[in-house]
Amino acid sequence: MTTDGTSDPAAEILDIVDEHDEVVGQAPRGEAYARGLRHRCVFVLARDGEGRYFVHRRTPVKLVFPSLYDMFVGGVVGAGESYDEAALREAEEELGVSGLPRPVPLLKFLYESRDGARTWWSYVYEVRCELPVNPQAEEVAWHTFLSAAELEERLGVWEWVPDGLAAWERVRAIRASWAKTGGR
Repeated sequence: MTTDGTSDPAAEILDIVDEHDEVVGQAPRGEAYARGLRHRCVFVLARDGEGRYFVHRRTPVKLVFPSLYDMFVGGVVGAGESYDEAALREAEEELGVSGLPRPVPLLKFLYESRDGARTWWSYVYEVRCELPVNPQAEEVAWHTFLSAAELEERLGVWEWVPDGLAAWERVRAIRASWAKTGGR
């Protein structure tokens, strides 16, 4: 089910935003994707009780990046929905759990594909999921939990979603900065 109650993801209404993340209109998701309209997305790093990352392969029916690997759960922010609301909703939906703690925001960036055809504001979060997961079959074809070292080993081997890789690189950079400065 989408944020606006429809069962067709392409029909879900999204806020269209400008380069400053200000709402400038609305459009169905399918139209936003087809026309390359800038919208909002959330990325959530889900970690288990041992600190391992939830990693999955997307289903072949996904509208964007079908059958690729991802180290984030997440998705689009519905019209009128906040990033924080979308992060919790998407994490619980994709992991198939309820009662997660509120995801912690890490960073925000503007994703733009190499060819310039796709762009969205991306808010990156992290959440601890100590519940048994039952991933959403429509979204997740395969999953596991990997340590940071195991995930890093697979970066050059598996085909990853490009926006997830961009987010992962930013998370690594910010954590390296925190380690140097004693922050967060």
